[in-house]
Amino acid sequence: MTGPIRSIAAGVALLLALSAGNAFAAALVPFTADYQASYMGMQADGRMTLAREAGDRWKYSLSIRNQLADINQSTVFEEHQGRLRPLSGNDRATALVKKRNVDASYDWKSGQATWTGDLKPERRGPVQLQPGDMDALLVNLAVVRDLADGKPLNYRLVDEGRVRPLKWEVVGKEQVMVGGSLKEATKVVRRTEKREMYVWIVPDMPVPARILQKEGGRETIDLVVRSVSR
Repeated sequence: MTGPIRSIAAGVALLLALSAGNAFAAALVPFTADYQASYMGMQADGRMTLAREAGDRWKYSLSIRNQLADINQSTVFEEHQGRLRPLSGNDRATALVKKRNVDASYDWKSGQATWTGDLKPERRGPVQLQPGDMDALLVNLAVVRDLADGKPLNYRLVDEGRVRPLKWEVVGKEQVMVGGSLKEATKVVRRTEKREMYVWIVPDMPVPARILQKEGGRETIDLVVRSVSR
């Protein structure tokens, strides 16, 4: 049950660190974004938040809930030498009788990432870190910010014992509904053998206006923004 939901974070990965060599130009601003969600054909509520933590740390969170599933993901990160890098993360999900709880640690002093909780031993790491590495959630906001800056949408994802390149492509412009008004959005896509992830990005919005995932041609997840507050 949780696999498709997790792929939102990995694919838009639907939503603040940058790829190696990129600098983060815009200042971070806390926000809350509420989404109308459809998960495997059933309605759900989604929310993304960015909140300031102690010191220079920030927390970025994603939650999706309906009568069958409760999924919560969060990442604590900091700004370092012009980049925003993950420090820790949590992935918690309850779906029917299944439960999942995984914690991530990104130790930049030792240069290693490790994971604990409900995952196989070979997925616990350690993984050697490189400057610019990010976790699945941070890719979300990286796509939004880098598109606005005209930068390549290429990333190195370090997640649950694996390293994967992520590449997004711009496929055109489309109108999307945001808060009762039509807005012009840039549509980007990421394709793998198993999935297609489409993201609609509206200028001056800190999160995607819409995120749509397809598997085998079938729509499995659809998130449409209802409101964004700062």
